Amino acid sequence: MSTTMPKVAEINRKWYIIDAAGQPLGRTAAKAAAILRGKHKVDFTPNVDCGDHVIIINCGQAILTGKKLDQKFEIWHTGWIGHLKKVSYRDLMEKKPEHAMFLAVNGMLPNNHIGRTSMKRLRVYAGAEHKNAAQKPELWTL
Repeated sequence: MSTTMPKVAEINRKWYIIDAAGQPLGRTAAKAAAILRGKHKVDFTPNVDCGDHVIIINCGQAILTGKKLDQKFEIWHTGWIGHLKKVSYRDLMEKKPEHAMFLAVNGMLPNNHIGRTSMKRLRVYAGAEHKNAAQKPELWTL
């Protein structure tokens, strides 16, 4: 028997919806990252981008367990001297919950071309409504 290697032109991409309401932020992000990579497919190949599109809804209702709301921070540098910025996840989840989910999924993907291309197939919404009904997405269930 020979092993089949999927080609980019032969990949059939589907659309999935993940509902983050009441789910831990990290577990939802891990599910999304696995779908974006294509690890749920039979013909998964690490060096080929064979993942699907993911829509994450209700990010504002995702939960952080333990004391992460107060002890976890998003930290970034603006590039200017002395401009190290820091925002707690309590403020981040109140103001921009979709950004918190975006950061979590981005951290679970590889830091190369495949990871950057996979992030383009991620859509994140704070509420229950999304703009991708025309693609006929399926609800992701385990």
